[in-house]
Amino acid sequence: MISGLVQILLFQSLGELVSKFALPTLPGPVIGLVLLIIWLVLRKGINSDLAMVADGFSQYLGLLFVPAAVGVVLFLPQLKANALAIVSALVASVILTIATTAIVVRFLSAKPESTES
Repeated sequence: MISGLVQILLFQSLGELVSKFALPTLPGPVIGLVLLIIWLVLRKGINSDLAMVADGFSQYLGLLFVPAAVGVVLFLPQLKANALAIVSALVASVILTIATTAIVVRFLSAKPESTES
């Protein structure tokens, strides 16, 4: 189990280093996760220690939403006062996201035209 935790912390640290010195616009944990995925693909598998730690973490992911819920309750008066603006921004962003995704999918799935001479 310690080995799995060390692996996760190692890749997060590597991600932080890459973020600090090479890619400052990307968060270190995201870079570390990508590096971990690449490493696991190259190894063609997950060892049991890493799987045990990952399962343990995933059981408690719901706790990460508690601070967000507390923030919503704390700022409820401000949310109510700006409800129309918030709902409008959410609806517009969802519509723009769906439209952008559709355009990208259409562009990427377009079949190349065959040129016959």
